[in-house]
Amino acid sequence: KTLVSRSSPSRTLYTVQAIPREISGHRISVLERAQGRVPSVVFSQNYVQKNRDDPTSFTTAPSVSRKVLLTTERDQLLSILDGVGTPFFCSSTFPLEVRAGPGSSKIIEQGKVLPIKLHRDEDGKILNLVLAWAEDGTELIVQVPIVYKGEDSCPGLEKGGVLRRIRSSLKFMSPAEHIPAKIEIDVSKLDIGEGIWMNQVSVHPSLKLLSKNDMLPVCKIMLSKQPENHP
Repeated sequence: KTLVSRSSPSRTLYTVQAIPREISGHRISVLERAQGRVPSVVFSQNYVQKNRDDPTSFTTAPSVSRKVLLTTERDQLLSILDGVGTPFFCSSTFPLEVRAGPGSSKIIEQGKVLPIKLHRDEDGKILNLVLAWAEDGTELIVQVPIVYKGEDSCPGLEKGGVLRRIRSSLKFMSPAEHIPAKIEIDVSKLDIGEGIWMNQVSVHPSLKLLSKNDMLPVCKIMLSKQPENHP
């Protein structure tokens, strides 16, 4: 593999604070949101392989375990999103502390979690947060965002080419402790007509790329469209 990328396990200084939520339902959720809180849930994510001959055919299992209903604070979530960057929120792991109640310092449950979904309304307001337990050794499927760098020194771009970003993320099965928040793709050596393929992306060896064909392109430097000459 050619080293064209860089990734490292997600590390964050942020801890998600939560309290237990005993009652669920639409009416309760509306009241929670009106008070600046976000209905949340955390559970152990399990997967099943639909086709044994297809190593990419994993799907989420219908049943979950270690499920805990929670309430989180919207302002704290917004602070975390601002700190880590919204695109990288669902590829970053966080410590979770569940306290006994509002204002309590007693921690009744804690662990490491990976955000799975952050639901928003049409105005962008956070509605719900779904988390998965992400203790070391836990295998999780994650969509890792791609960040392109080196465009300012790319020979192909200097010659008038354009960078075609074919992939904005790659899907992996990864141990929780090795989930990268992002993958940096370096295009600084690419000329016109050249590109980077999935099998050239360098990640921790424990990560499994969930693609049937790892020879698919991630990006290419293409000729810019030439203006047509009319007589």
